[in-house]
Amino acid sequence: MTRDTDPLAPIRAAYAAFRARDVDALLATLDPDIEWVHPAGMNLYGLGGTKHGHAGVKEFLAHVPTVLGGMRLHPVECVQEGDRVVVFGHRDVIALSGHTETLPFVHSWTVRDGKAVRMEDIFDTVLFHRVIES
Repeated sequence: MTRDTDPLAPIRAAYAAFRARDVDALLATLDPDIEWVHPAGMNLYGLGGTKHGHAGVKEFLAHVPTVLGGMRLHPVECVQEGDRVVVFGHRDVIALSGHTETLPFVHSWTVRDGKAVRMEDIFDTVLFHRVIES
């Protein structure tokens, strides 16, 4: 398997872009028609549902700072089967008040032709709400 066909390559690059807060580098890992999915339980804060394409991802990322003071992702384990990559990890979620909690996540990615075509963020929305409201 070459780097160009390794489904883990764009996922690793996406997390590196998140760490660097580099939206352009993140978008370079994503298919132009990406499905960017977050739990409906986050609709109250404008963070739930499915966003489409690079414009949808940019809109989502631009909205996050209106709800949160920050977030750092810590991927811990990747499981890959075919074009699916599942990442288990935790994130430091920082409320606008500065209160910080560490919460687990599961990211389910689908990769085709070296780009992520779908990302679903799976987490406990009740815990996430508590941090936002703290």
